[in-house]
Amino acid sequence: MKNKRGQTGGLITGLVFGVASLIIGVIIAFVIVSTLTGADLMSSTRSEGSVENETGWFNSTGYPLVEYDSVATTDFVITGLTNETHDFFTAGNYTLSNIAVLTNSTPDHFNSSIRINYTFNYYGASESSSLRLSSNLTEGVDNVSDKIPTVLLVAAIILILGVLAILVGVWQRMRMGEGSTL
Repeated sequence: MKNKRGQTGGLITGLVFGVASLIIGVIIAFVIVSTLTGADLMSSTRSEGSVENETGWFNSTGYPLVEYDSVATTDFVITGLTNETHDFFTAGNYTLSNIAVLTNSTPDHFNSSIRINYTFNYYGASESSSLRLSSNLTEGVDNVSDKIPTVLLVAAIILILGVLAILVGVWQRMRMGEGSTL
């Protein structure tokens, strides 16, 4: 019998353990961050704001709301929109993008002066950092999960090459007439 000291679990055990560790690690990180984000621990820095009679120019390229800050403000809601003759725009005549750009969808009101009333939420620095971290982690998990099939394919190729190498070794021993394959 051969001396088996110093040997590891082998190629298959290493591959299975590595892939399983990667998947379990990603799942644990995702659960921790989503739980902490869902706990809403930093909402004490959140406040609401409102703007009345902000004046701007409505054209085909859109009007960016003054209070928009990509880090700290969100949830903009238009509460009133009028033109220079105090005609109200109904909700179907304009759109508000997720980056707070107001766009006119009525061609006869292009290039007109407007007055806008709106509300928004303001997030403090800690909460906005937490929200960005959560979205980055979610994007990272998506990136890792996109790579899992590639990792499994590489692992399968390594496994097949390893089995072929073992078979070639056994075949050569049998050809030399050693008699024992193990």
